[in-house]
Amino acid sequence: MKLEDRMSRSIKQRAGVVVLRSDFAKMGSDSQVGRVLARFVAEGRLVRVSKGAFAKTRINKFTGQPTAAGTLEMIAAELFRKLNIAVEPSSLVLEYNSGRSTQIPMGATVSTGRRRISRKVTVGNSTLTYEKNSRRA
Repeated sequence: MKLEDRMSRSIKQRAGVVVLRSDFAKMGSDSQVGRVLARFVAEGRLVRVSKGAFAKTRINKFTGQPTAAGTLEMIAAELFRKLNIAVEPSSLVLEYNSGRSTQIPMGATVSTGRRRISRKVTVGNSTLTYEKNSRRA
């Protein structure tokens, strides 16, 4: 069985939307895996959302083009869970959820606590922003 077929089967059997490049490290060399992932992106089976991170696609019923199978917030949450990075909702989301504010937060922002994260996560035209909480205990 070809590497492309094995990777395609592995992607289809996954429950989540996010696929990491490191998930395929045991299947072949770095260059082989990279070529197959690039082919999947060119064919529209996957969308690149970050360095070494891809998302499954679905066909948009309005444009007929492949788009990410989830929202930016959902994909980012799953990506950070897979990378073991602890993030929390931003302060604006917390204020809205607790009822202290009636303004709905529009941009996708997560709080990283005291940790500095520089990973760029993009889905379509939307990019995730980070809010660093530098309060000392």
